[in-house]
Amino acid sequence: MAKPIIRESGLQKGLPKKTQSLCPECLKIIDAELRDVDGKLMMFKTCPTHGEFSEVVWSNTEDYLRIEDEARDGNGVDNPKITDAVKCPFECGLCDMHKSTTSLANLDLTNRCNLKCPVCFANANAAGYVYEPTYEQVVEMMKNLRAERPVPVPAIQFAGGEPTIYPKFMEVISKAKELGFAQIQVATNGIKIVEEEDFAQRMLDAGMHTVYLQFDGFKRENYIQARGKDLLDTKMEALKRLENTKPTPLATVLVPTMIKTINDDEAGKMVDFAVEKRNVVRAINFQPVAFTGRIDQDERKKFRYTISDLIHDLTEQTDYIQPTDFHTVPSVAPISYLASVVTGQPKVAFTAHPACGASTFLYVDPAGKPTPITRFIDVVGLFKEMEKLAKKTDNPVIKTVLKFGSTLKSDESKRKSAIKAFKKYFDQYVITDNIPSGLPTDMSEMLSTVLVEGNKESMKGIAWNTVMIGTMHFQDLYNYDIERVKRCVIHYAVPDGRIIPFCAYNGGPTYRAAVEKKFSMSFTEWAEKNKGRDINS
Repeated sequence: MAKPIIRESGLQKGLPKKTQSLCPECLKIIDAELRDVDGKLMMFKTCPTHGEFSEVVWSNTEDYLRIEDEARDGNGVDNPKITDAVKCPFECGLCDMHKSTTSLANLDLTNRCNLKCPVCFANANAAGYVYEPTYEQVVEMMKNLRAERPVPVPAIQFAGGEPTIYPKFMEVISKAKELGFAQIQVATNGIKIVEEEDFAQRMLDAGMHTVYLQFDGFKRENYIQARGKDLLDTKMEALKRLENTKPTPLATVLVPTMIKTINDDEAGKMVDFAVEKRNVVRAINFQPVAFTGRIDQDERKKFRYTISDLIHDLTEQTDYIQPTDFHTVPSVAPISYLASVVTGQPKVAFTAHPACGASTFLYVDPAGKPTPITRFIDVVGLFKEMEKLAKKTDNPVIKTVLKFGSTLKSDESKRKSAIKAFKKYFDQYVITDNIPSGLPTDMSEMLSTVLVEGNKESMKGIAWNTVMIGTMHFQDLYNYDIERVKRCVIHYAVPDGRIIPFCAYNGGPTYRAAVEKKFSMSFTEWAEKNKGRDINS
């Protein structure tokens, strides 16, 4: 029997609530409780051996309770590598306990890097060995991702270390394109883009879609403290190179690691900058710092930065963002539900835990004024309507679309009928009085067209005038919630064929260290195989 398209969330809602976590010292699974303390969402847990721990998870409980209503669970994968799993997060692979498919896969090409960042959790100099899969191993990992069912992994991000220094970096991009990844990304510090004048163009020509550019703001001292080097000019020059690729700029996402007292005062300025540079910058994805090493409670309290902190900093530092503009990752799952029904093919649904991340989209009018889409679309109502339509296949609009079957896209009259049918339901969620200048006045028709046609061309009229503001807070051992791991949608591909959730790989059990050591070589071995090359370039 086929799995249902929609699965209700199994998460307990409201506070206080019980969950499970890990002891930061011994990694033993221990009970934990989430509860409100003075308006903050706190985690409390006790290890029989190492005592009590407490940590702020969201700095504003009201924000958390609002987004918690948007929770939705997925169905996991049809072909898990680990079956009969009972002990999350110690049996990753993916396992049959996992509740989501892979929305984005990370693949570390190397742990070598041309920087020595104090905040990095993947660095050859710190590890004492080189982890660098062969080209053949990388290809097998990508094939394994594309073999995931029911949906082959659609998006891949090459990471590290610094992936651009991988010897066959361009060949890897081309192979990812050949294997059918719809979105190919790289997470980079930008140094290689600046060092080699044609590097950005070569990436685009090979098939790269998006560059995730490490970007920590505008204070030179921030880069020196976080990255060990003043990189501000490097970031600006890298953006110029990415903007000047042909025939279009290479889409870029700015990725700041946010640390309280370090760069939290520049959150709004960074969004303003992204809006100004929207010709090349498609999004900014804030990542609150995760403490992957030991750190005492006083230091955690000083530097800890949560999703709520970001939301309220942006509210205070801009004149166009409000807390309610942000919605959590699984809020958009109904789009996938309905698209699955319309096309008859399963689609990736972003069924992450609601506490993992949040985002909003800004539309920028011809005069450069940004407006969150929540001001002219009732996104909560729209998504609920989409979910309702996806659930009831006997609904007239769905029956009309399903009747057309495979001829929907090829028959113009049927295509128009399907768009008209959806438009009838979507009209009520467009706030016509608030439509910014430059936007199509018939937003519901545009939304209906995107759903029916299912391609980027449908959004062409506004796509290059939008900027996504997102945040994803990866876990560490102090705020670790196993319910989040079970719902993770960002996973790592590793050479032994496993696919491992991000917060298990980096923030919990020692998966990263174990995988890298198993497939690594010593500095001496690497030097012998790469005579004349600097290990950091």
